[in-house]
Amino acid sequence: MLVPLVLLWLCLCFIFFQLKTRRPKNFPPGPTGLPLVGSLLSLNLENPLQDFDRLRRTHGNVFSVYFGSEPVVFLNGMQTIKEALVTKAADFSGRPQDKLFNIATGNKGVILSDYGPSWKEHRRFALMTLRNFGLGKKSMEERILGEIQYTIKTVENSIGKLLSPQVMFHNAASNIICQVLFGTRYDYDDELIRVIVNCFTENLKIANGPWQTLYDSIPMIRNLPLPFQKAFENIKTCENITLRLINEHKKTRVPGQPRHFVDCYLDELDKRGNDGSSFSEDRLVMYALDLHVAGTDTTSNTLLTGFLYLSTHPHIQERCQQEIDQVLEGKDCVSYDDRNNMPYMQAVIHEVQRVSNTVPLSVPHCAIRDTELKGYFIPRGTMIIPNLTTVMNEEGQWKFPNEFNPENFLNDQGEFVKPEAFMPFSADWKRSRMKCNLYTTPPP
Repeated sequence: MLVPLVLLWLCLCFIFFQLKTRRPKNFPPGPTGLPLVGSLLSLNLENPLQDFDRLRRTHGNVFSVYFGSEPVVFLNGMQTIKEALVTKAADFSGRPQDKLFNIATGNKGVILSDYGPSWKEHRRFALMTLRNFGLGKKSMEERILGEIQYTIKTVENSIGKLLSPQVMFHNAASNIICQVLFGTRYDYDDELIRVIVNCFTENLKIANGPWQTLYDSIPMIRNLPLPFQKAFENIKTCENITLRLINEHKKTRVPGQPRHFVDCYLDELDKRGNDGSSFSEDRLVMYALDLHVAGTDTTSNTLLTGFLYLSTHPHIQERCQQEIDQVLEGKDCVSYDDRNNMPYMQAVIHEVQRVSNTVPLSVPHCAIRDTELKGYFIPRGTMIIPNLTTVMNEEGQWKFPNEFNPENFLNDQGEFVKPEAFMPFSADWKRSRMKCNLYTTPPP
């Protein structure tokens, strides 16, 4: 009697999960999904970008993949992504709930939180505060120029020794963000910087690798001792460090006289009192972590890419130096305002951003209502992933889509132009661009 019941239960489970992976009518096409794992077996989870390109060639610019029982729609090409995120931005303004990192952060993160009152409140506050504390202002430029001196010293001290440019640029970018958040910088060999950068690096590998996908897709494995458990440990470590820093700064804080982002947030808390808003000290900890990791990784990876490409393209490096020398005219260093007189440097920096493609699958979006895209039905709640790689290398959008060439951003007169297909779509893109400008044109 027991065996038939078990077989019946297995059959019912199979039918249930098979129905869960059946595409709705007029839904974007894609590979067949299997119970529990969906389409995951058809992907190389270590590096799925080639598989996504294969699926694009097979199914077109809008296709779907099942992660477990959840359908995910991938958008490819400039026109498709622009239609979804610009023309129909209101339909796709939601954020899917990242189960791994939402659980790890206690749902107190902000950057990946769903579009709603909390997100809008914190976005408005961040834009205002970062503008006042250096986004595009002289104070931010001074921080970056100061950090460049430490980076140069690190390079000079490493002559004849092994040097990891990846670690160096992570340290530099992290320090600049630390100064904005806490008004403090740390030596590159400081234990705090080392631990934070290491935690960020490990968690980004988890987020961009197979283990987050498996965690989000297959609930039954979430309590197993698998590599994604390291993400929980790392977030807890960074949370404790950030909380300690906040408490230290509280001791010297003067209400109404903010020195940095954390002071501004605490002033905002005092002003709001118990008004029922989403502002709280717990959220401040995760918000500071969100801004720290977002501002560190994209910038450091872009700088690393520029470092590598300029090292292997000395003729481009020489032309950059000629333009820098021409603009300097006796000054100690260039400023961010000089960028308008440096079209070739601008082109090089943007070309580095294009080929580095630091966020190839962008930040996921979510349909907040039933909608339509390119003739396909997209139900409410469907996760949307823009594949920016297909835009940054799109034939017909770039003069040289598959090579590193600053001419992609120069017109026939040698003037800097930014093609419509240049879509970094990063929350901290403007701040990252300033760092790249100043780091690629350091003092002579």
